[in-house]
Amino acid sequence: MIFDCRYTRFVRHDGISRYTAGLVGAFAKLHPVTMLISDERQLPMLPDLPWVMGRPGTSALEPFIGMLSINKHKPDIVFSPMQTMGATGRRYKLVMTVHDMVFYRIRQIPAGYSWYVRAIWRSFYQTYWPQRIVLHRADAVVTGSYNCEREMKDARLTSRPLTVIRPGVDDPGASVRQYPATKTLVYMGTFQPNKNVETLARGMHHLPGYTLRLLSRISDADRIRIAALAPEGSIVFDNGVTDEQYQEALLEATAMVTACRDEGFGIPLIEAEVVGTPLIISDIPLYHEVGGDAAVFFDHEDPEAFAKAVLSADTPEEWTRLSTASRTQAAEFSWDESARRLLAVLTSVVGGKAN
Repeated sequence: MIFDCRYTRFVRHDGISRYTAGLVGAFAKLHPVTMLISDERQLPMLPDLPWVMGRPGTSALEPFIGMLSINKHKPDIVFSPMQTMGATGRRYKLVMTVHDMVFYRIRQIPAGYSWYVRAIWRSFYQTYWPQRIVLHRADAVVTGSYNCEREMKDARLTSRPLTVIRPGVDDPGASVRQYPATKTLVYMGTFQPNKNVETLARGMHHLPGYTLRLLSRISDADRIRIAALAPEGSIVFDNGVTDEQYQEALLEATAMVTACRDEGFGIPLIEAEVVGTPLIISDIPLYHEVGGDAAVFFDHEDPEAFAKAVLSADTPEEWTRLSTASRTQAAEFSWDESARRLLAVLTSVVGGKAN
């Protein structure tokens, strides 16, 4: 069995990269697996498992990845945590993943892609039919949330068997948190328009005494723009943190916050939950699945509503209740359970139960 790990980042994970590393590591406990990578710099971010080399997923030759790189290894089945893996000429079963429907609603293309990928991206998300064609070439399809499963069914995106395999989280075994001594809010994520960090920045005018830490790497232009929206000194731009620094930030924070308008899942939210950090998050359907009783929800277009949500959570009694609920909610997201679900899907497909 080959697991497509070509979307693993170097140095620091993003969402797809973390999903890949977490799921392949847990799956390897249940079944032998070989990783498909595109650069040896990905290996430090992945478990110590057998691997083979392939072209990057953004290559113009991606439609022929099976013929060019995979068939020679004679796998029974290949799993990709993306929905774009080429299937031309393949001689194995194939399961692909759709994480979200965000880019059908938000058309801005993420920065950093080549003109070739940008052109395909632009045409791909104008209508559903390109995705339907691609998914029809798979034997089964996985999605990362029950919210996305509902959206895919509503859009009739695929007729293939569809299974929800959510992200998991590694429990660091931290002790129960105590009410924090500082008033610090943390955000982990990109600064694309759908992330709506602007509402958080504007909300700091209503939160004197609080500090907002933006942990992710940020361009100079975004830093200047966002800083101008908040009171001077109320935002700290970390511009990227190590895993150890990230854990320290979560353990010191009053809450993890996001005003995201639309999202595929939000792995940082469950990473906060597992250490008992409450969530102050957008009132969108997906986040109710992720946050449950561990979150306080607010209108993501209203900076004052964000501030009121923070203040409502920041009393010793309410904060302690939310922190306890966070640890309980995090137990819903297990890499081991996700791996068991993936093994069941792959076994079904190889056994001929998927078309």
